[in-house]
Amino acid sequence: MPQSAATSISGIQKMVLYETRARYFLVGTNQAQTKHRVLKIDRTEPKDLVLIDDKHVYSQQEVRELLGRLDLGNRTKIGQKGSSGLSRAVSAFGIVGFVRFLEGYYIVLITKRRKMADIGGHSIYKIEDTSMIYIPNDSVRVSHPDEARYVRIFQNVDLSSNFYFSYSYDLSHSLQYNLTLLQRPYELWTSPTLPAEEEVQTQSKNDGFDIFEDEGLPTQVVYGLQNEPYYKYVWNGKLLEHVKDIVHHDWLMYIIHGFCGQSKLLIYGRPVHITLIARRSSKFAGTRFLKRGANCEGDVANEVETEQIVNDAAVMSFTAGSYSSYVQVRGSVPLYWSQDISTMMPKPPIRLDQADPYAHVAALHFDQMLQRFGSPIIILNLVKKREKRRHERILSEELYPAVINLNQFLPPENCIDYIAWDMARYTKSKLCNVLDRLSMIAENVVKRTGFYINRSDFYCHTVRPDDRWGDLGGHITASGRVQTGVLRTNCVDCLDRTNTAQFMVGKCALAYQLFALGMIDKPRLQFDTDCVRLFEELYEDHGDTLSLQYGGSQLVHRVKTYRKIAPWTQHSKDIMQTLSRYYSNAFSDADRQDAINLFLQVYQPSESKPHLWELPTDFYLHHKNTMALPQDRRSYTLWWTAGILSYLPVPYDEVPCEDNMKKVKVKRVNRFEESIDIYTEFFRPYELTSFDDTFCIAMTNSAREFMPKTVGVDPSPFTVRKPEETGKSVLGNKSSKEETLLQRKTAASAPPPPSEEAISSTSEDDSEDDRDDDGSVSQRSTPIKLLTESGESTRTQEEMLQQSAKEPYGLNLSGFPAEKDLLIYERFAHLGESQHRVERTEHINSANIISLEPVSCFPEDSIYSVSPPQVVRDSRDEFESHVMTGEGQVRVLCREDMMMYREYVKNRYM
Repeated sequence: MPQSAATSISGIQKMVLYETRARYFLVGTNQAQTKHRVLKIDRTEPKDLVLIDDKHVYSQQEVRELLGRLDLGNRTKIGQKGSSGLSRAVSAFGIVGFVRFLEGYYIVLITKRRKMADIGGHSIYKIEDTSMIYIPNDSVRVSHPDEARYVRIFQNVDLSSNFYFSYSYDLSHSLQYNLTLLQRPYELWTSPTLPAEEEVQTQSKNDGFDIFEDEGLPTQVVYGLQNEPYYKYVWNGKLLEHVKDIVHHDWLMYIIHGFCGQSKLLIYGRPVHITLIARRSSKFAGTRFLKRGANCEGDVANEVETEQIVNDAAVMSFTAGSYSSYVQVRGSVPLYWSQDISTMMPKPPIRLDQADPYAHVAALHFDQMLQRFGSPIIILNLVKKREKRRHERILSEELYPAVINLNQFLPPENCIDYIAWDMARYTKSKLCNVLDRLSMIAENVVKRTGFYINRSDFYCHTVRPDDRWGDLGGHITASGRVQTGVLRTNCVDCLDRTNTAQFMVGKCALAYQLFALGMIDKPRLQFDTDCVRLFEELYEDHGDTLSLQYGGSQLVHRVKTYRKIAPWTQHSKDIMQTLSRYYSNAFSDADRQDAINLFLQVYQPSESKPHLWELPTDFYLHHKNTMALPQDRRSYTLWWTAGILSYLPVPYDEVPCEDNMKKVKVKRVNRFEESIDIYTEFFRPYELTSFDDTFCIAMTNSAREFMPKTVGVDPSPFTVRKPEETGKSVLGNKSSKEETLLQRKTAASAPPPPSEEAISSTSEDDSEDDRDDDGSVSQRSTPIKLLTESGESTRTQEEMLQQSAKEPYGLNLSGFPAEKDLLIYERFAHLGESQHRVERTEHINSANIISLEPVSCFPEDSIYSVSPPQVVRDSRDEFESHVMTGEGQVRVLCREDMMMYREYVKNRYM
């Protein structure tokens, strides 16, 4: 792989914690268990964290010998009290971090994981369970009466609820950033002006990595890159802060909080994966009424970056495959504002806490967005404009002048766009269609920002040009397209209205992505198709998850609500969700906020300051700059970071300049190592593996879940269908999914949710599949009477099936296949007719090809001898020639071969 870069897999994917009285030994290994590292943790220090990482790579035999020596050296002498030898404490899959309250340090380990998605061979896992282990032993432990309370508060952050990690894919950055990093010019990696280059090269020598110096290949080839994560979306950054400069980077694993879901769109048998990743910001994080607006550093509450990735799943490679992504953002209005929750009421009054005439906090926020996303920044403000009581419009009246003030200093081509639309008012109107207006806004937004794709346009896009494709925005490169700018959507809570608006923008972007990948002929998708239903279900799961995390309940208003096709039973559910959200905001949000502050180390306990539960407010924890005088005050006119404008509309973070390259660690390894071989690491061909473990993602499948269960329908997922024609009822399936999702968010120790197959099999409307269109009971689900020649009924088909299976196989079948299974089989056979049709001109008699002669003298035995089939002489000569050619013995060409070769050369080159 000369002059190219590949992402490297973290060398540690499994680990075992061993303990003695004096130390913990954390033994980590790669997936293939060929390389091991050992981390030693001292247990004799009551309050300090002492880690020793020798940076040595052990083989499996060396680790066994090391553990044997440790076990032998720590065995208890006869008559001495205490534990003996080396004991195994726990097995884990990663380190969340190290945390200390008022006593010693704890180590938090991931003990259970579940695969949620796969992007280019890179697995994304969800944390299912963790273990929190106290490091100092009992002999040196100095107890504190408030330690147990801090532990309970810390554990209120349910790590088994929507925390994700990956060993080889950087989840804190977008796909565009990660793949752009790999496509940067080779000269930047080998430039002698980079100080980090020599440092990392020396470190990799000491770390046991082999520098590949084969003949004919340059020694400066980069085989692995490890980028600095974007700490804004990392939730265990503070927990790893004490050890990240001490231990090898393979031990470090960063987790994100939010949502990750993946579904499969089947287009005539061609699989396309649609992945949705939502990253919650760890800055100014909290619950609904307790975190509003922005802090003094420009970080807003409930800021979530949502990325939809579409890729052709037939090719599992970033370099050879086709990948596309689109990113959009939601977040609170970037002003100093809050709501008074001292009185118990559903909608507390909004108040502006601090005057900001120069839009200082908004400038800080949009400066971050320009640096990460480029321009244009498009604001879609969905708050109300007309109200009987002045409530939401306070925010619009303050945000619009702030945007006008900031825009007067920007170049006109890079100005911030502001779109204000009262979505709630239009919803109540019978004359206006909310989603039609949103689709117009979405079309305008996607055309301006463009999207990312790692391949150039198809030739068919030039032959059959499309008006909507021609004026698409973004930045066009030699290897594809790059998204420049981003849409920032907000209402008051950034939950219900925001999720519907983001769905409409994502639906529009999905059409362009599928068109760019060559899946559809026009960049347009219609409602009531299998593709849009699958995408809508993915976005509603995404909205429910984010709403539970921030507001305490699932979505109240969904896409069907704004389409005005929601069933009447949905209204009672909306009332229950509203009551659940109100209860959560009133009684449990304060405890959840304390847990988030403690987990993110916004508050660090100390005996010299008041306890967390004694603080009247956490305002000064999130607004630290208000307590200090600024040394270098930012300019009110040149409010952006220096150097950003020169690269716009391309985001500054993705520019291949020297400042950005210093953040990247270069890893030089042998090109045949497992750390860069995604295929070997994922499929493990050198050992026996379980099919369920290797392919353990239970994805929603458009052909299985949404395609009609009747023969003769168009199998295209882009065909408009009536709701009653789909493979499953949306209401019945959604209700069961909501219950499953609610259990997963509220129960910390709950088992993993069932797969999509289990959910669909337990839906309420499965019983309707046993009926025909006219409502009568299908004859296929009842035993069919067989009649003899005389007309007398004998036995049912079900009994015959059981009897026929009993005689040769010794099995008792439970019953006749269900109606749903038979319909699935018929549909499968119907789809396969056009793909496996064989035209035969003559009837083939199998007896002429193969002959079976019984060997046993008992007629019940099924042992036969097979005589080889007769092959004509010409076929045998052709086969022998093929074998000789493979062995290097080329036969003499005859006159016919020479004539055929001359004809080929004449037609090809003359």
